[in-house]
Amino acid sequence: MSLERMRRVDEAVREVLSDVLTHEVKDPRVGFVTVTDVKTSPDLSHARVYVSVLGDAAAVAASLEGLQSAQGFLQGRVGSELRLKHTPALTFFHDDTAERAQRLERLMDEQA
Repeated sequence: MSLERMRRVDEAVREVLSDVLTHEVKDPRVGFVTVTDVKTSPDLSHARVYVSVLGDAAAVAASLEGLQSAQGFLQGRVGSELRLKHTPALTFFHDDTAERAQRLERLMDEQA
């Protein structure tokens, strides 16, 4: 599959998941979650979904647990929204890029 098509599929999956998480997921464990990135395998059998969670480590763990619990529902919504031959299996990961950036900024400020 071409890189451009992979990028479009990743973005489409990200948009669908963002919309569903915002409007349809009612699990109280899932806090304020933002889908930051999606990386699908070349054969579209798996998708790594990276999420940013507002809160402490307990909130992150609870949100990831809630997302994994809703994995079947979310995968079904992706399948119904997108016209793909196979719907990828979703696996959720915490994206700590924002926290790392804040930590680096703090370190740089301390050095200045």
